Amino acid sequence: MSNITRFNPFDELARLDPFNDEFFKGFALRPVYGSAESAPQMRLDVTEDDKAYTVKADIPGVSKDDIKVSVDGNQVSISAEVKKEKEEKEGEKVIRSERYYGSVSRSFTLSQDVDQDAAAAQYSDGVLQLTLPKKPGGSKRQVKVS
Repeated sequence: MSNITRFNPFDELARLDPFNDEFFKGFALRPVYGSAESAPQMRLDVTEDDKAYTVKADIPGVSKDDIKVSVDGNQVSISAEVKKEKEEKEGEKVIRSERYYGSVSRSFTLSQDVDQDAAAAQYSDGVLQLTLPKKPGGSKRQVKVS
């Protein structure tokens, strides 16, 4: 039997959205709205070996005191308070001042529980590196279906 999908008449219109970045891909000019700075995002790299998971999170411009990491079983959450201030002056006169205060966060689930007591975190040059050792005895086993 084939897959059943629901028809959405507006799907075709969404592809023709003139404010979509795909629309401007072939032009040398970027749209005006795209030049505004967007809220910061946290990019992650997660690697695994036999003993541990290694997580690298890009969180530039954040103090290490503003980063919070929590591990609960195989659930990992990273959050950070972001403060960005930019001010342009000409002499004593302020021409432009921009501020951004907010938070970024990411949560993900690993395939095996983490040994929370042996977990370690290090923050350097805008990159948070987590070493999350796997909990011993957490090996996978197959259950025979009867």
